[in-house]
Amino acid sequence: MAAPEWVLEFQHRAKNLKEGHSWKLEFDENIVPNQPNLGWKQYIRNTSARFQCSKCRRSWPSNRVMVVFHMCLRGTQGTVKVRCMRQNCKNCSDAPMEKPSVTPENIVILMENLMEKIRIKCYNEDLGERNRPPRRLNVESPHEPAHCEGCILGICTRS
Repeated sequence: MAAPEWVLEFQHRAKNLKEGHSWKLEFDENIVPNQPNLGWKQYIRNTSARFQCSKCRRSWPSNRVMVVFHMCLRGTQGTVKVRCMRQNCKNCSDAPMEKPSVTPENIVILMENLMEKIRIKCYNEDLGERNRPPRRLNVESPHEPAHCEGCILGICTRS
């Protein structure tokens, strides 16, 4: 996951939120889904991404990659913390959880949707529900809940 791409896209879009307000995006592996800190709002979104095992180098696509955002606006300073759910290799024993590699196109879609959620949850704007879906990847094998951090934490959108 190339954090600079996320931050650049976020900053590009956050400029248009509210005159005089500044926002920052931080990656935080410690945020807990469904438990935002007091005064923080949550947004959880599904995207598509690729993973690569650091042990055997096998790679795989997934259309079930959960991204958790916690956001807070204090005065004119806004902060969004983001955590992408990881997956591990089904072929390796004791495989580490790997971070997803999200395409630039899906980063743009995530940030578009995030800006709408900030406007709804932090600025109380009534925008309705308009989430743009991610660009899906061609996935040949079924989702593996035992290897998905989102499933393990109970937030994955698997049916």
